[in-house]
Amino acid sequence: MQRDARAIDDAFDVVVVGGGNAGFSAAHAAAERGRRVLLLEKGPAAEAGGNSFYTAGAFRVAHDGLGDLADLLDPDPRHPVTVLPSYSAADFAGDMAKVTDDRNDKILTEVLISESAATLRWLHGKGLRFRLMYERQAYPDGDDRQVFWGGLAVGSTGGGKGLIEQHTRAARQAGVEIRYGVRARELVLDGGRVAGVTWQDAEGRDGTVRAGSVVLAAGGFEADAELRREHLGEGWQRAKVRGTPHNTGDMLVAAIAAGAGTHGDWGSCHSVAWDAWHAENESNRELTNQLTRGGYPLGIVVNADGRRFLDEGADFRNLTYAKYGARILAQPGGVAFQLFDATTRPELRTEEYDMPGASVVTADTLDELAAGMGVDPAALRGTVAEFNASIDRSIPLDLSVLDGRAAATTPPKSNWATPLEHPPYYAFPVTCGITFTFGGLRAGTHGQVLGESGEPVPGLFVCGEMLGGLFSGNYPGGTGLTSGAVFGRRAGSLA
Repeated sequence: MQRDARAIDDAFDVVVVGGGNAGFSAAHAAAERGRRVLLLEKGPAAEAGGNSFYTAGAFRVAHDGLGDLADLLDPDPRHPVTVLPSYSAADFAGDMAKVTDDRNDKILTEVLISESAATLRWLHGKGLRFRLMYERQAYPDGDDRQVFWGGLAVGSTGGGKGLIEQHTRAARQAGVEIRYGVRARELVLDGGRVAGVTWQDAEGRDGTVRAGSVVLAAGGFEADAELRREHLGEGWQRAKVRGTPHNTGDMLVAAIAAGAGTHGDWGSCHSVAWDAWHAENESNRELTNQLTRGGYPLGIVVNADGRRFLDEGADFRNLTYAKYGARILAQPGGVAFQLFDATTRPELRTEEYDMPGASVVTADTLDELAAGMGVDPAALRGTVAEFNASIDRSIPLDLSVLDGRAAATTPPKSNWATPLEHPPYYAFPVTCGITFTFGGLRAGTHGQVLGESGEPVPGLFVCGEMLGGLFSGNYPGGTGLTSGAVFGRRAGSLA
């Protein structure tokens, strides 16, 4: 059900600000308790869905193998030949602590993990669909099996686009009212309690919606270049916005003005290797996540000087990709190149490296490759020769495990080191694509927003990327959508 926001100043039980995965999860939970729910989406209908629309749809959940997940998944003829190792709560907690250098909020993390699988089943019961992400998270082995790796396997059917379509359908069926193209401006305070929001539509008309509770699910500040510079540092203005252009931090500012405390790491973010030369490499709703370049563990990464600067095999891609965008941004010109040869190129994800218009330099010699990259040929030849000579080739290559096949150079490549020696050679130019910011609001385990001294801000809840404390410096792939669903559901259960 949709109504024209331009003519309405009215009241609801619950107002949810933000129409991504977290906001819809909050709306579902409030609606199933009989609440009258309004969801305000800043983007027009053609730009709706927040960052969730732009994702691959991955959800990280604790599970005990394929049998434990079978009731949640779409049928697939590959299931009988699938090897899906269990991923325990302890594994999940260990990955969260490892990637954040133990800076994650342990109480929020425990809730996230313990309710991860149950929350997906709850969404599944509302008509959302899930599948195993073979094309992204599994490698075939010599016995014709599909072997999953890195603790991440489940994704939404249809990716981010399918996720938002299914959320929207479920919300409408539950009677949630959705208004598109409406920007929430400020929180309405009544005797110290949050009692609604003011809004403005795309044509400049203003209004107020009063509510018993407001749930903020409006994302971070990654789409505002000045806020990026202020909090992340000089140079972050150059980062490319992967997702929605509408996450400009409006409601973070409004909540802080209303007394909300802050939490988490406001100086870091989720940022990835991103196609640097594609003409439309920001907020691309057609290609969405396909502009990511996540195949670097199979090759090497060099900067514009032809030098390596990171360990491409430090860990599974899922546990390193969200920090390497920042590393690339810090290189000369904020650009780097992922290098592969004829041996490794066929192993790259089709959806990313064979997408329409993918930027790539291809050559039969390293000197020709360097010329196409704009890099000094002697420097590139030296880098590749040093890397190739330092590989311990006595260790078999196994892409589904941390195989210890290392290159003992500086920086090292700790796993999956494969020489670049078989032409043609490929160089994919990459820059920093920013996904979302890690700093957010302070909240309890049901999303109740807290002031700086720990007291609740009555009537105000938060979920999704606005919830601070879970991530710092890095991020385990698939955790954001899970967090949005878990804490969205919890916020909606009290709002």
